[in-house]
This record gives sequence, C-alpha cells and structure tokens, in this order.
Amino acid sequence: MINFLQSLNPILQALLATLFTWGVTALGAAGVFLTHHVNRRLLNGMLGFAAGVMIAASYWSLLAPSIEMSGGSWVPAIVGFLLGGAFLFAVDKLLPHLHFGIPGMVPEGVKTSWQRSVLLILAISLHNIPEGLAVGVAFGAAAIGLEQASLPGAVALAIGIGLQNFPEGLAVSAPLRREGLSRRQSFFWGQLSGIVEPIAGILGAAAVLLMRPILPYALAFAAGAMIYVVIEELIPEAQQGEHSDISTIGAMLGFAIMMLLDVALG
Repeated sequence: MINFLQSLNPILQALLATLFTWGVTALGAAGVFLTHHVNRRLLNGMLGFAAGVMIAASYWSLLAPSIEMSGGSWVPAIVGFLLGGAFLFAVDKLLPHLHFGIPGMVPEGVKTSWQRSVLLILAISLHNIPEGLAVGVAFGAAAIGLEQASLPGAVALAIGIGLQNFPEGLAVSAPLRREGLSRRQSFFWGQLSGIVEPIAGILGAAAVLLMRPILPYALAFAAGAMIYVVIEELIPEAQQGEHSDISTIGAMLGFAIMMLLDVALG
C-alpha cells in the first residue's frame, strides 16, 4: 500500500486517506440499521477511545514533528497549537450545534430556529474538521521529504483517525433516529457529517505544499484543534452516566493503540 501511495500526488494521497476515514464514519453510522439506542457504557467507552486516539495523534503525529522541524524551537509548536484551539473556539461560538451525549441539551453557537437533528449533525461535523486537517497536513509534510515526517506515519495517523471515527458515526446516527428520522435518513446524515474530512484534508495538504515554511505551525495548529475538541466535546460526553471509568479505560486503550500505530508504522 505504501508503494502505491508513493506513486500518487500528495493531495490525492490526502484525499484517499480522508475518504477512508469518511468511510469508517459511514460504517459506524450504519449501526443505526441494527439499533437506535446505544448502551451508555458502550458509548462512554467508544468516546473515551476516540479521545485517547486524538490525544496520542496530537503529540506523536503532529506536535513532536513540529518541534523537530523547528530545530527544537518551541515557538512554532506553541503558536500553532494555540491558534488551532482559538480557531475551534471561534467556530464553536459561531456555528449552531447541539451536544449529542449530554442530557438536557441546550444548543450552542448563534441562536437559530434550525431543527435539533440539524444541530446534532453540525456538532459531529465540527469534530471532524481538525481530524481531516491533521491527516491532510501529515501527508503534505511527508511529501516535502523532511526526515521528521514520513508517509507511513501519515498512514498511521489516517488509520488511527479512522478507528475513532466509527463510534462518532454511530453517536450521531443513533440520536437522529431517536429524533424521529428514519433509519435511512439517520444513516445518510450520520455518514454525511464526515464529508468535511476529505475537504479539510485536501486543504491541509495543499496549504503545506504551497507554503512550506508554515509546516511546523500547520502541524501544531491541527494538534491544537484536536485537543480542543477532546476537552470541549469528547471528554464531557464520555463522562455521562454512572460508568465514567469505562471512558477512562477506553481513552487509555485509544492512546496506546495510536501510539503503537505511530511508532510501528512511523
């Protein structure tokens, strides 16, 4: 697979990788055909797993290479990291959305008359922006040929993001079903929430290729955006109910698996 990817344009590499992550989102969303109710313990574990993957990916695949590319300087990593968080903070305040895992959900962002189902879809779409961006930036960095960024490492990141997209797909399609949508509608909108990943992936890869000096900042930016999502969205949602320990175990497993993927393949 690596040899095949090496023969492709980096932007096409990023597109294929993010189409894979989108496909796993669709696979998770397809779970709505089996059930419209997700066990709370299972959901906590899956969300915790997703958080663990994103935390590990933020360091191993993004922040560490950013620091190495800067010759050990902390400036690009910190500036990019904080800008990534600031970007998601602004989007979070402006984009109307609804937290799907918290009882008594109150819409966030600008006030709107949009239906709850639309707000649920926007919430997951918001999650997926930094994930697609991270994969795209990783493939763009690998294409430049720097020692600190490799194609296998970018593939490892895509696999890790794909794994944690499965629970996110199910986590949006099941609530949509409970909101009154049909199974087909719930699946359609659940998988469609992942479409932002290929878009963000292409933009991330193209930005790195066109503006090589921003690469350390771009890597850290993607990391900051992902950490913002983890702290603002995934961890609070994973701690709902009486089984918060399940989400902790899931996070540990997710971190370990992402670390394994990055070290083994990167």
